[in-house]
Amino acid sequence: MRFMITKDELASRLLSACAEVKAAEGELTEIDSRFGDADHGLTMCKIATAIEESVRESEGGIQAMLDDVAMAVMTLNGGSAVPLWNTWLDGLQEAAPEGNEADSEDLKAMFANALAELSDISGAQVGDKTLMDAFVPAIEAIQACEGNEAALFEAAAQAALTGAERSKDFPSKFGRAKSYGEKTIGTPDAGAVSMACFFKGLAQA
Repeated sequence: MRFMITKDELASRLLSACAEVKAAEGELTEIDSRFGDADHGLTMCKIATAIEESVRESEGGIQAMLDDVAMAVMTLNGGSAVPLWNTWLDGLQEAAPEGNEADSEDLKAMFANALAELSDISGAQVGDKTLMDAFVPAIEAIQACEGNEAALFEAAAQAALTGAERSKDFPSKFGRAKSYGEKTIGTPDAGAVSMACFFKGLAQA
């Protein structure tokens, strides 16, 4: 099913996604405190705030808005999440239409490019206990969805949530948590959880 989404509609979904991430700050901090630096909640709030401000202030079309978003995130000081989020957001804008509307095929192309760019820089795969455990399933769900706009984002949100939950089953292979190895089994990856929150918010607008 082909559908159209306007810049304003996409902006609304992005703002909802940021609100969901900010609401989860305490949970993200608690998860990251177990085997990380306990700063993921704060970092993700910085990222969400930067996205919010850019979305509200952007005056161009969809691509210009997403370019503003990626640039705002790139300038932040923070942990490993900053360059990773800048990369996938920049991947979105690279494949986005310049005008104020995008159709379903545009959206699928945008998210496919975001995954390609993030995969290239992160080197992580599903099962490595990173944000990719949520991101990859979400993008795969978007590509497979044949429904309307609401169905597409809902499918992505459910896939991301399931992926984040499954990250509990894996030992950490990246970052500071890597040194804890098998001890990290039973705890979800904070990056996967924050990514799942973002996609949950995208689906709620």
